[in-house]
Amino acid sequence: MSNASRLLVVDDDQDLRDTLAEQLGFYDEFQVATAENATGAIDAVKGDRIDLAIMDVGLPDMDGREAVKVMRQNGFRSPIIMLTAQGSDSDTVMGLEAGANDYVVKPFKFAVLLARIRAQLRQYEASEDAVFQIGPYIFRPGSKLLTTDKGSKLKLTEKETAILRYLYRAGQSVVGRDTLLTEVWGYNSNVTTHTLETHIYRLRQKIESDPSNATILVTEPGGYKLIP
Repeated sequence: MSNASRLLVVDDDQDLRDTLAEQLGFYDEFQVATAENATGAIDAVKGDRIDLAIMDVGLPDMDGREAVKVMRQNGFRSPIIMLTAQGSDSDTVMGLEAGANDYVVKPFKFAVLLARIRAQLRQYEASEDAVFQIGPYIFRPGSKLLTTDKGSKLKLTEKETAILRYLYRAGQSVVGRDTLLTEVWGYNSNVTTHTLETHIYRLRQKIESDPSNATILVTEPGGYKLIP
């Protein structure tokens, strides 16, 4: 699944790290990377797009909370869930103040962590900081921008941004024209499928190398879908 969320699991306990990576890897909605220390985590979020990090507090080279501070200072905006053996209120407050979004106390049930991950990702996707991969572009809906790996920027309109965001969230499912009209324009009787088709045409002029032969935003029977 090309638009799977990219998770980073950071823990010096190899058994726990490998177990979490394996269990999360069973879900098509996730791609999982791992790091065994704070240095590896800091480097990982610099080098690749990471949608959520799971950070242990007790790392061998640096306190996990200090590592979170560094990651935030370096511009990492994705959610961070901290794992700790300490369940005190003060410990939780310290982690959250360092920049973590949530706290899970060891030992924990995998189902609980999974629910926390999904909740944080949902909140992140709705935020201004969200970043997604669409074909050769990095999509920043909060900034209404598509950026290439060479740094070129394509400015999107509000409606174009909304169309891409909705199609992205649909995975590779076909989204019907009426659904897109409702989701992007709301119940506006003055808006027709011609309005939608005009916006799709303009989007293709921006993002497709050959707009007449679309390979990213494609037409399917009944609607449209995004191809990674």
